[in-house]
Amino acid sequence: MRASHTGWTLATLLAVVTSSACTGAGYAMAPSPDAASTAELAALYRARSDSARMNFTEADVRFMTGMISHHAQALEMASLAPTHDVGTSVGTLTARTINAQQDEIVAMQQWLRDRGQPVPEVHADGIDSTVRVPDGGMLMPGMLTPQQMRDLDAARGSDFDRLFLTYMIQHHGGAVTMVHDLFGTDGAALDEAVFKIASDIQADQTSEIARMKRMLEAY
Repeated sequence: MRASHTGWTLATLLAVVTSSACTGAGYAMAPSPDAASTAELAALYRARSDSARMNFTEADVRFMTGMISHHAQALEMASLAPTHDVGTSVGTLTARTINAQQDEIVAMQQWLRDRGQPVPEVHADGIDSTVRVPDGGMLMPGMLTPQQMRDLDAARGSDFDRLFLTYMIQHHGGAVTMVHDLFGTDGAALDEAVFKIASDIQADQTSEIARMKRMLEAY
């Protein structure tokens, strides 16, 4: 399901005002709206935009907050690559993971900030990073246990590559599960930004799971 647009753009509203003055077969050109009417339309647009921004649910907040922590652990895993003698393909994968998930974390943090919600801070410094996990510290779907993180850190070379791919397949699968849970919650993901982020995560990580499975078969 896609989130519906709750308000027109300012340009659309102005176009409606302009076109409404056209009459009959003469198609007379309407004069430009005066400063007062333009200001009123701008105020209406801002009000509708603010209203749309506030159209979110507890499930949306829980998903965005949880996915920040989920992504943070992926950054921890990927940050080990430069010091663990990874192969070229896994090195490329970890770099892509860092770039993509850092950008998504920033977007999710801004979404929470714009709505007056608590914003988790992420400090990814490898194995010693602290990942803030909501709901009493329970691990979310797919997240590695502390022992799995230690096992990954202890591996080197092809052993690291195999373990990283195995664990990241697990990790991505958990993220996809979180998206499915969000979409299965009544009233959730009607916010356009939440829908887009969740949809992108599902598409990107499902595709990467397939790619990583093929990479793993090569070891």
